[in-house]
Amino acid sequence: MTERTTRPGYRLALFATLLAVVVILLGAYTRLTHAGLGCPDWPGCYGFIGVPMSEHKQALAEARFPEAPVEVAKGWYEMIHRYFAGALGLVILGLAVQALRRRVEPGQPLKLPLLLLGVVIAQAAFGMWTVTLKLWPQVVTAHLLGGFTTLSLLFLLTLRLSGALPVLAQISRRLRVLAGVALVLVIGQIALGGWVSSNYAAVACVDLPTCHGEWLPAMDFANGFHLTQHIGPNYLGGQLDSDARTAIHMSHRIGALLVSLVLLVLAWRLRAAGQGRLAALLLLALTAQISLGISNVLLHLPLAVAVAHNGGGAALLLVLVLINYRLRSVAVAARQSAAVPAAAGLAQVGK
Repeated sequence: MTERTTRPGYRLALFATLLAVVVILLGAYTRLTHAGLGCPDWPGCYGFIGVPMSEHKQALAEARFPEAPVEVAKGWYEMIHRYFAGALGLVILGLAVQALRRRVEPGQPLKLPLLLLGVVIAQAAFGMWTVTLKLWPQVVTAHLLGGFTTLSLLFLLTLRLSGALPVLAQISRRLRVLAGVALVLVIGQIALGGWVSSNYAAVACVDLPTCHGEWLPAMDFANGFHLTQHIGPNYLGGQLDSDARTAIHMSHRIGALLVSLVLLVLAWRLRAAGQGRLAALLLLALTAQISLGISNVLLHLPLAVAVAHNGGGAALLLVLVLINYRLRSVAVAARQSAAVPAAAGLAQVGK
């Protein structure tokens, strides 16, 4: 059976993890409603704490930013995302302070909360640059990856503070390596998804399994993955031509196929190793994500499905974090269990 003795900070870490999911979904909603520049400055909105609502404030706002007419709804989408992100930053600060105060206690994580604090500070900077650099795709993608990194680290911290001790089992090194490779591939696929989103390439292909009725449509990989696009233009709506966006979209599709194959093999290997629950959880998350991705294409990117696809990516990532944590914990526990009789035997010999 699995023993559980939660450590101080577990509930706060769990709350922060759930809040990070909300922030990621709000960020996706903001991008998909083209509200990333709903407030053209940072951290305020047209120089105000909130979205300017009165005619007087809106007149002042448009005088300050004549190139960015006030759109109240989009402004609120952006500001609500910022408010939740700010709240998450404060919670992570609380986790770091708590870890510092309890650093002398056995088993209390310290490096992970401090790393999280550094990541969330970097995220704030990327959030600012997302606005000031007018949705430059490189920064938007990095900001998205930073959000998923924050979520993953918070979930890992929650697992470590949960005190759950897995049932001892024999886990092969090959299975642990496969799980690690799968995690890296999922992160890469999320990065590709971020590149699709930041370059507005989600509807570059509107049919499946072909694209524009062709198996090999015209694609411009050089411009689609040109990572030094100029800083200055407004990237709202994207600057790339159709062939470049098609190249990005098709790369994401091919990546999805590769990742799916690896995850299916991982699920099979997990089940064979007696980790049936983890295998079932992985298959559930993978099936949901594939279904959402297909629906995005066939239904021409409906908002609810597109946001859910971002959430599905987060869920799949968390499942891979859980699998890697469990497999590593099982291996460590098994080594420690084997070391106890050996130490006892040495002590007996020394008598």
